[in-house]
Amino acid sequence: MLRLYDTRSRQVEPILPAGGRLLRMYSCGPTVYRHAHIGNLRSYLLSDLIRRVCERRRVRVEVSQNITDVGHLADDTDADLSGEDKVLAQSRREGRSPFELARFYEDAFRADAAALNFRPPEHMPRASETIDLMIELIAKLIEKGHAYADPDGSVYFDAISFPTYGEISGNRLDRLQPAHRIEGIDPRKRFHADWALWKPATGEMTWDAPWGRGFPGWHIECSAMSLHFLGERIDVHTGGIDLRFPHHEDERAQSNAATGHDVVAHWVHGEHLLFEGRKMAKSTGNVVLLSDVVAAGLDPLAVRLALMEHRHRHQMNLTWDTLRAADKTLRRWRTRVAEWAETPSRPLSTDHVTRVEAALDDDLDTPLALRVMRELERAESLPPGARLETFLHLDQVLALDLSAEIGKLGAAPLPAGASALLEERERARAARDWTASDRLRGELAALGVRVTDTPEGQVAAPER
Repeated sequence: MLRLYDTRSRQVEPILPAGGRLLRMYSCGPTVYRHAHIGNLRSYLLSDLIRRVCERRRVRVEVSQNITDVGHLADDTDADLSGEDKVLAQSRREGRSPFELARFYEDAFRADAAALNFRPPEHMPRASETIDLMIELIAKLIEKGHAYADPDGSVYFDAISFPTYGEISGNRLDRLQPAHRIEGIDPRKRFHADWALWKPATGEMTWDAPWGRGFPGWHIECSAMSLHFLGERIDVHTGGIDLRFPHHEDERAQSNAATGHDVVAHWVHGEHLLFEGRKMAKSTGNVVLLSDVVAAGLDPLAVRLALMEHRHRHQMNLTWDTLRAADKTLRRWRTRVAEWAETPSRPLSTDHVTRVEAALDDDLDTPLALRVMRELERAESLPPGARLETFLHLDQVLALDLSAEIGKLGAAPLPAGASALLEERERARAARDWTASDRLRGELAALGVRVTDTPEGQVAAPER
């Protein structure tokens, strides 16, 4: 079973108990007031790999990944006291309404995720459409004595009421220093490390609540949505390492205070991505989008391959040279797979499959898995058909579309009657009628048509 480094326990642990057949995973989703850059996308590759590895082990995975379209996205210690909202500010700059802006960048994120072969989550709730869940959770925290309201309409979490705060990041309450603004420490807080659950404001993107009109604090949304869509027992929570503190510390405190127990069993984080040796961030002017990679003539899945050359919890320096090298490898592998598909199929190499799966089970050691793939590519002692089947089998986890070129090498028209048989076989496969599927494969072979089944479906080409 898959073992991952747990940020809270500081050790590699199995993420499911023995015999577990359902994994519930929450992933902090995108903030949709601008494009996600490839550093952001790295953390979603982490959750996609967790999912794919578990599914290959016949574990059902249920994922919730939120859409943050309420733009108060910073920790309350540096939020604009006037209630300025990042979505509102960006909408003015772009001349769109706030929700038009949010939907535009949400769609852009979904397109990037599809281009990188990220499996879509079962739940993708929008913060703006789940405010009622947040209000309900805040009320529960007040009732349990973990939060308090100020007469001005603010609500704060009482950090002192949660004594295990800091177990994820190591930032314990007794060592946290007050965050000073120009006007000093917020006098509405009982303790300087308390954080806002609700903030008073009027105008666009505000909502009515028992404490007055306003908007939710950033951290409460993930607690509310994870508890609602996945329940009070979540196996894995993923996110970028920058979310470890304060977001995940605050989220853990809120969720645990509301339920009375640890909600998340394992906290798993992806490390920072540098680009050409510098931090990738808008503030540094060093941002590369997936569209920039495509504009450079590279396959977007070259990004997926390049990111897998390093383990998720190691800082990585990505460069244009490494992206071009990944693109070259990707195209070569697809060509080799297409060439191998021209030969008779053979049983896959169980040795290479076992080694790749063992590497992935060991805290997602993707660099080792890729080294085994390169060794397999060069294994001339194995029949080409065996390398074909092994590459296609492993691509169900790597998700690099390695079958993309099958049937395109000197493609010739199919003989008469083949298309109808292929359509009939596709229907048989959809109905899981494997007897009919095999019979139709034989009829196609008699016509001189070779059929290869890939993760994307059947691919047919005339026999040479």
